[in-house]
Amino acid sequence: MNSVEGRIIKAISGFYYVETTDNTYECKARGSFRKTSKTPVVGDLVTISIPESGYPTVEEIHKRKNSIVRPPMANIDTLVIVCSTVSPAPNYTVIDKMTATAVYNNIEPVIVISKSDIKSGEEIYNIYNSTGIKTILYSSVTGEGVDEIYSLLPNKITAFIGNSGVGKSTLLNKLFPDFQLKTGEVSDKLGRGRHTTRTVELLKFNGGYVCDTPGFSTMQLEKFNIQDKTQLQYMFPEFEDYIGQCKFTSCSHTCEKGCAILQMVEEGKIQKSRHNSYVDMYNEIKDIKEWERRK
Repeated sequence: MNSVEGRIIKAISGFYYVETTDNTYECKARGSFRKTSKTPVVGDLVTISIPESGYPTVEEIHKRKNSIVRPPMANIDTLVIVCSTVSPAPNYTVIDKMTATAVYNNIEPVIVISKSDIKSGEEIYNIYNSTGIKTILYSSVTGEGVDEIYSLLPNKITAFIGNSGVGKSTLLNKLFPDFQLKTGEVSDKLGRGRHTTRTVELLKFNGGYVCDTPGFSTMQLEKFNIQDKTQLQYMFPEFEDYIGQCKFTSCSHTCEKGCAILQMVEEGKIQKSRHNSYVDMYNEIKDIKEWERRK
């Protein structure tokens, strides 16, 4: 029996597809993973055993530099968060949950604003560009932003994520015609897109990988493992210069008098929509006890 190292590039129905230097193996996971909270996910570096007959087995998951719960992935360098100007309209709370997830996991967030040929994306651009998060206007019709997005990808693992219907698969097809990912229309009745991507899969490109992910329509913060209210302030980069300047050291930055963050919102130095998202997220997790976070 041989042992080799590789990376999980796809996981579906209990099977893991592991790319090694010379092959891609369809593997099953060792049974003992069921007894732990750590199971293999796409992006994991793993050791597999290859028997003379039967399925190869994932034996060991190497140390991860980061991981996210939804979609289940590990070792991501860049999270490209795609939102659209229309159909569906941008949901700032959802976008801000995703940027917070990226910052929390030491992943570089990038905002891509699609359908800018249908409706101007300047308002969305101004909100996120002011935070220090890289923000790009993109149009599948005019090609605006394509080269800028393309330049981000070499030698990195990049995941594309966003609400259903925002155009993730269309964008990837524009970047990589050979991928030919399925795309779907936005439902007029529901105002959201059909889920055209069903699985998470890494696609090799220029020394790295890119990944389209299943779309979604709603999110719960707990699914992103952000449960510590004291750490949430650090997941909004534009807050950084003002943390510690509040009148009270226990300031939650939600409603207190003498709060430096609230003062900056009032002065327009922090975007109101971003602070609204922070407050919504804070209220979601404020009652989670420390012992619950440890479970």
